[in-house]
Amino acid sequence: QVHLVESGGGLVQAGGSLRLSCAASGDIFSINYMGWYRQAPGKQRELVARISSVGNTNYGDSVKGRFTVSRDSAKNMMYLQMNSLKPEDTAVYYCTVISGGSVYWGQGTQVTVSS
Repeated sequence: QVHLVESGGGLVQAGGSLRLSCAASGDIFSINYMGWYRQAPGKQRELVARISSVGNTNYGDSVKGRFTVSRDSAKNMMYLQMNSLKPEDTAVYYCTVISGGSVYWGQGTQVTVSS
């Protein structure tokens, strides 16, 4: 079992920045991938970014060049640095972990970008 807690969401103006954090606890030694997804009202959940156990990263097309995912394995943390935020980035952001063939989700943190 893996327990995830996100933090760092909030309200920001377009063009601004936010940094999300995800704290992992539990069966953390077996984590394969950690990632961020988001879901806006009326839309499907979509990949924002993910990072493998060896540091390989993937990004959703809409955030490439603006967002950066990183992890601190020693602290069991993952981060999402979000720059040049746009109103369309408004969503609930979820931390996710793939571990031992199972997928775990955090409770989500709201990000709202005003125009």
